[in-house]
Amino acid sequence: MRSILITLSLVCMSGAAAIGADAAAGQADYARACKSCHGADGTPNPAIAKMMKVDMKDFKSAEVQALTNDDIKKIISGGKGKMRPIASVSGAAQDNVAAYIHTLKK
Repeated sequence: MRSILITLSLVCMSGAAAIGADAAAGQADYARACKSCHGADGTPNPAIAKMMKVDMKDFKSAEVQALTNDDIKKIISGGKGKMRPIASVSGAAQDNVAAYIHTLKK
């Protein structure tokens, strides 16, 4: 019985963290830390992509929208390909940016 209560508590706490994400705050963090490369609306900056010789994904694409918040947070904190980790976006700001990215879907 105790293990069931602990499990339910952990599930509720995880859900509360996801629900507590603030896409509006995420938009501000995104504008500060992500927009120069990934564009204001999630469309990659072609000059940056060309300079870095990378194929950047449009954040409105089904591929990016299929990522979970945890997937997005791992990319923010660990980087991906030539993208370096974004140290200025941490903690709750990562949840907020992930929530904002999910608002960009087509």
